[in-house]
Amino acid sequence: MPKRLWAILTIGLGLTLAVLDGGIANVALPTIARDVHTSPANSIWVVNAYQLAVTVSLLPLSSLGEIYGYKRVYMGGLVLFTLASLASAISTSLPTLIIGRMLQGFGAAGLMSVNSALVRFIYPRRWLGRGVGLNATVGSIASALGPTVASGILSVAPWPWLFAVNVPLGVLGAAIAMRALPETPRSGARFDLVSAGLQAVTFGALLFGVSELGHGDSWARVVLELGAAAVCGFLLVTRQMSRTAPMLPVDLLRIPLFALSVASSISSFIAQAMGQVSMPFLFQHRFGLDQVMTGFLMTPWPLIVAVIAPFTGRLADRYPAGLLGGIGMAVMASGLFAMAMLPAHPGTFDIVWRMCLCGLGFGFFNTPNNRAMITSAPPMRTGGASGMQATARLLGQSTGAAMVALVFTAFPTEGPVAALFIAAGAAAVAACISSSRLAAN
Repeated sequence: MPKRLWAILTIGLGLTLAVLDGGIANVALPTIARDVHTSPANSIWVVNAYQLAVTVSLLPLSSLGEIYGYKRVYMGGLVLFTLASLASAISTSLPTLIIGRMLQGFGAAGLMSVNSALVRFIYPRRWLGRGVGLNATVGSIASALGPTVASGILSVAPWPWLFAVNVPLGVLGAAIAMRALPETPRSGARFDLVSAGLQAVTFGALLFGVSELGHGDSWARVVLELGAAAVCGFLLVTRQMSRTAPMLPVDLLRIPLFALSVASSISSFIAQAMGQVSMPFLFQHRFGLDQVMTGFLMTPWPLIVAVIAPFTGRLADRYPAGLLGGIGMAVMASGLFAMAMLPAHPGTFDIVWRMCLCGLGFGFFNTPNNRAMITSAPPMRTGGASGMQATARLLGQSTGAAMVALVFTAFPTEGPVAALFIAAGAAAVAACISSSRLAAN
């Protein structure tokens, strides 16, 4: 038990650092743009470089975890993340900062790609739902605290300290991980470099194409990028079909419970991203609220997820994920629909109870769904399942954000409300997919 607690601590610390740095720089982008003498549009690459690096490297790193051990990949990711944080902190130009952030993203991918796989070897099976629930709690709290932590640091120090604070925490986490994390079985397979390249181009081109489609960029460029993603994706899937331990876990997608869990995860995160991206515009543009009040009203969603995640983790050890996830997504769809139907002059309570409903529904879905993805895979393919879990989340979030931009372009005045209606529909689809797992068990 003492060693398990230290292992849980370092896993939680690494996850917190990876999730926080996904959005901690957002608050400081105007200041960063001014200090490095660049435009606001160019400064967004400080955020995009991190997200892109994470997305394209998750599955290759999860494959490396199966080959060389999850502990090694986690340790390598934590060390790289710490050094890249130092490089980002001392950057004095936009190109060097973007390189530092991209390296941070690769390090964060090392942490997130094997995070759930390590949980499977830290906890006994009868407690696995609790472990996944604790992970969800840590991730939700880190996500909720991101803007608050950034504002607190910026109130007493310049923006480089957003990255410098990671250095001592990363060193501490690496020291604990070295002694506490378990050694895991190794597959003995060889790393597929060609598949890694095809996977990077597939997901990178897909995310660029969807993002530019949402922002109304050149149709020729969008078609070229989406075409490249389709061709490379086809070649990737064809190549993976003949492999016993493929990097893109097409073998796991043959397992009905795993495939349905991935599909419901993507749909749920599309709904979550569309809701959380469009709500600030609804609060500020339609209701005339300021940024501080907007942040306060956005807090109940992740807060409720964090509070109930341990509870749903225990339920996930006893009840099917299809039942809990179906109920959760139905509740979330109701909350999003209720948000879209807000009156012209809502009170604080009118908004808060709807946000709580969204958080309650997502909390009931997320932990059981993550547990189902991990446990439905064979033990030797836990790394692939863990990487696919994180990839499904990022793919859903990126697609949802791009869809909001597309909806805002199509409906200039009613964009936030239209996006919330579509988000409710995506959550309803996730509820149907999740419920269908009851027949797959």
